[in-house]
Amino acid sequence: MRRLRSYLCGPLSLLGLTVAALAALIDQAVKLWLIFVFHLAERGVVVAAPFIDLVLTWNAGISYGLFQQDTDVGRWVLLAVMGVVVVVLWVWLARVRSPLSAVALGLIIGGAVGNAVDRLAYGAVADYVLFHIDFASGRFNWYVFNLADVAIVAGVIGLLYESFLWDHAAKAP
Repeated sequence: MRRLRSYLCGPLSLLGLTVAALAALIDQAVKLWLIFVFHLAERGVVVAAPFIDLVLTWNAGISYGLFQQDTDVGRWVLLAVMGVVVVVLWVWLARVRSPLSAVALGLIIGGAVGNAVDRLAYGAVADYVLFHIDFASGRFNWYVFNLADVAIVAGVIGLLYESFLWDHAAKAP
């Protein structure tokens, strides 16, 4: 038991896990509101800004819609992989010495957990933000994403920022 604790608890674990919990909770709160209160599915496309629309889509795969899984087995395989990734990130979190690394890993963990909750509850991840740019010759649509995805990307950017600028950057286990 003591050995397991040493793998999962470090000086900044509480900071990282607090950020993870907040990221997952905010992600889920926004998704629940958009789906069950705002009824985004029934509204179709909602213009939020000149370059951002809200539109509910269900992603049965991973980032960018890769590896779409339409079966229960596929869904459980993705959940298992996500679980392993979260555990590895948590072990990494227990070893960091930088608050930036702890926050970044917390964002990644929280985003992964937020999307995992969707996969468990609905069988797919709820995405709802569509970034687009309109040109005279047509329209460029970015992929549809959610706050959990934003947290993951922000966490990766934090880790990259630290790894390029500081010698004491977090090293993966």
